[in-house]
Amino acid sequence: MRRKERIHQFVLEKTQTSTVTELTTGKALTTEEVANALDLIRSNVSKELNQLVREKKLSKIPGRPVRYCRLIDAGTDQEKEVDFSPLVAGKRRIHSGLEKPSRVSLSETSNEISDVFEHMIGNSSSMHNQIEQAKAAILYPPRGLNTLVIGPTGSGKTYFANAMFQFAKNQNLIKKTDELVTFNCADYSHNPELLMSHLFGYVKGAFTGANEDKDGLIQEANNGMLFLDEVHRLPPEGQEMIFYFMDHGTYSKLGETSKIHHANVRLVCATTEDPESSLLKTFVRRIPITIQLPAFNKRSPKERIELLKALLSIEAKRTHKQITLTEDVVQSLLGSVTYGNVGQLKSNIQLVCARGFLNNIENKGEIMITVDDLPANIKDGLVNLASNRRDSGDISKLLEPYMTIRPDSDNHVLPNRNDSYELPYNLYEIIGDKATLLRQQGLDQEHINHFITTDINLHLKTFTPDENEGRSETKLAEIVDQDIIDFTKAIQTKIEQELEYHFRDNFLYAMSLHISSFIKRIQSGKPMRTMSRDLVAMVDEYPHEMQIAQKIKSKLENRYNVPIPESESYYLAILLVSLKDAPTSGKVGIVVAAHGSSTATSMVQVVSQLLSDNTIQSFDMPLDMEPKVAYKEIENCVKRADEGNGVLLLVDMGSLSTFGHKITDETHIPVKTIDMVTTAMVLEAARKASFIDTDLAAIYSELREFRGYSRINATESNEAESAAVKQMDGVPEVARPKAIIAICSTGEGTAKKIKHVLDQLLVENLIDDIKVIPISLVGMAHHLEQIQQKYQIIATTGVTHPKIQVPFMPLQKVLQGGGESFIHKVIERDSLSVLDDHQDLKLTKELCWQYLDEFYTFINPHKITDVLWQYIDELQNDTQTKFTGSFKVNLIMHIAGAIERTLTHGEISAPQEELKKIKQSNWYKPVLAANETYLRKIRITLAHAETYYVVKLLETWQLKSVTKTSESKSVMGQNN
Repeated sequence: MRRKERIHQFVLEKTQTSTVTELTTGKALTTEEVANALDLIRSNVSKELNQLVREKKLSKIPGRPVRYCRLIDAGTDQEKEVDFSPLVAGKRRIHSGLEKPSRVSLSETSNEISDVFEHMIGNSSSMHNQIEQAKAAILYPPRGLNTLVIGPTGSGKTYFANAMFQFAKNQNLIKKTDELVTFNCADYSHNPELLMSHLFGYVKGAFTGANEDKDGLIQEANNGMLFLDEVHRLPPEGQEMIFYFMDHGTYSKLGETSKIHHANVRLVCATTEDPESSLLKTFVRRIPITIQLPAFNKRSPKERIELLKALLSIEAKRTHKQITLTEDVVQSLLGSVTYGNVGQLKSNIQLVCARGFLNNIENKGEIMITVDDLPANIKDGLVNLASNRRDSGDISKLLEPYMTIRPDSDNHVLPNRNDSYELPYNLYEIIGDKATLLRQQGLDQEHINHFITTDINLHLKTFTPDENEGRSETKLAEIVDQDIIDFTKAIQTKIEQELEYHFRDNFLYAMSLHISSFIKRIQSGKPMRTMSRDLVAMVDEYPHEMQIAQKIKSKLENRYNVPIPESESYYLAILLVSLKDAPTSGKVGIVVAAHGSSTATSMVQVVSQLLSDNTIQSFDMPLDMEPKVAYKEIENCVKRADEGNGVLLLVDMGSLSTFGHKITDETHIPVKTIDMVTTAMVLEAARKASFIDTDLAAIYSELREFRGYSRINATESNEAESAAVKQMDGVPEVARPKAIIAICSTGEGTAKKIKHVLDQLLVENLIDDIKVIPISLVGMAHHLEQIQQKYQIIATTGVTHPKIQVPFMPLQKVLQGGGESFIHKVIERDSLSVLDDHQDLKLTKELCWQYLDEFYTFINPHKITDVLWQYIDELQNDTQTKFTGSFKVNLIMHIAGAIERTLTHGEISAPQEELKKIKQSNWYKPVLAANETYLRKIRITLAHAETYYVVKLLETWQLKSVTKTSESKSVMGQNN
């Protein structure tokens, strides 16, 4: 017996003897009851039941949940008690006179919400960490923490800011009567003076037309919250004024010279850009909380459906009608979100509901929307969704054949002020009024629909991607040589003409990255990829693409004067086919996992924008998360990413790199793990995975050899690369990844600050194959020995010279802005003189203040500079010692780091045996005395481990000074 027949027979047996009244009051069967009884998959049962209803073999009882029963005789009076489908039910309710639902205002609904975040979609899954960050930012004493919300266009940044504001009001941190003050920095980005006058206000005569003094938005937001949208459009001078205001709470109006105005404002900023590249570093550093919102297609199927229902309920309330959609319509809407996230979904829902309202204008109680009512671009969403089999299957399991949203449904939708996707008027009233007018003029319904449909498309705002083609190409030029981009653009049109088909939008990216990667491989002397039999057999099916690939190979050989092996023709041919067919299923999955609040998400977001690939999964692991919890999350990411060809797991470090084998054992999904992930590596992985029939092992092997997309010099000689390779412990030195070592007393404080500075400089100089490693001077020789087993150390910097034969730059030179020249000299392999303590630094309080302001976030340099200055003097006086200016810098920066760790409850540890021994040091008592005398003034008590590292720093300096003095005397004796 077939499945459908089994289901039909079971329902008949269970409902045959029940009356209509009994069936409509709970005796009919739900989908779940049938599925459990017959041991079948629920989604399959649902489809078969609805097919039986369409075939008029069963009846359907609407409600929650929907129920099914024997076919009720349509000729009986009792049949009228049963609604067979939402469409029929809607018609019957209209004929019988449906009561108009009562209005439910958004403001009334929101007042009932005590914790807005509790009802936010994704609060226990994709938005959990973000919500916890937002609550911490608002509740942090005494006035909260400034926050930066990052997310792609339409991801809900404005909505999230409104939620933060409402939460603050509900916690009585902001007056109930206050409103969120919002400013979009893009509105006046072309006129910085006007922008600044809006923010800060102006005085009479500040500019032409300034006839009186006027307060700005900062004053308007006093004791409340200011939301700065698109903050990356704020000019540098505006960012400087904002971060001065963050530090001091004072500001000046346009036209004033002194900062005499004071305001207490909670600041929430939002941007679609990478803050490290689009905002001043000094501005970003003053915003301690960064919240990364997920893209719509990165949310789970359940969340996407809940978001759809929430947005539909807004339209149901506006129309005062029930909205019913078929399953195909729901899937089309979900699949129609290609670049604009929740904002695009909202616009598409407005369009679909407006057209549905028009088509059902005579129906007083229900708007019924079928796939035939959808415009072509939204219908395409069904195809987009179906192309990802796993995603489509997961969504189908959660859907019934019909989705019904009532105007009185309670979904706790928060009013979203200043929503750029919100129409400033009620479109449904306009449609109704215009339809009435046209009907009075004698037009039939077909012509009325034609006229008003045109109106709907004009009224609804057009939604376009944030990135235009020019800006996208500029981003590509940051990682690939412009000459390769020009070459790719030149050949694209000719190739399309010869092959007689068009490529995907990401052709420029994919082809440029591919060419850049293999030319660099050739120029660096790396072995080229071999051709498997499968590859040759596959290319045999595409002879035209192979001919084009051979022409591209020939052009590249002439252009860059390098011999290109024949194997690359095969890979080029496969790339051309892949870019035409654009397969979205059956390829190798990719998961990126990294420590931090948004590290992995940011990398994936960049790659998704560049390659239009929304299948890459990301996981951000907070530093305080237990590895067991992280493992389960990453396992779920692997399951979502798997399309049958295995998953590549790209991680940064630590426990994350150990998860791959265990995930394979438990899920039977092949997983290969690569650590030390960079954005360039994710980009290369996604590019390779887009090829047809890619193999996990092959991608893994090639990525292990990947060295980035460094710029290419076509005339560059390869002689240096073919020189003899140095050997160390039997491993070629050039085969090891390169590293710069940053040294401080603990390895946690100043060294990590140096790492941050150098990492930024490496990114700015497009260098992705050098790692900066912070270490402690305690056990330094052992640390260096371990690092040299895995890395080729090319330079060192920090509080002390480790005495290895590579360039060294002292901390004070880095602080003075020498980091960039340091990086350039290291990369160019120039000799770099060791700038040591004999080139002493004249340290002043002003310089001290400057360094502290540059490197630390939570300490106030105005208050602490004098304290640290006196602390150093006390140590010198107590021990009859004279510190050099360079060492004073090292010591001051180290103690400042210890203070900041104490303020932020950052724990640091030291070996227990060493902690006991340290009390015997000559420096121990002077340090304790200085701590007691000066740090207690600012209510700071250092932990014993912090005191240990201060003492070790002093001992290291003293030992070095004695050694230098002895060497100097020895040299003088020889000269005499």
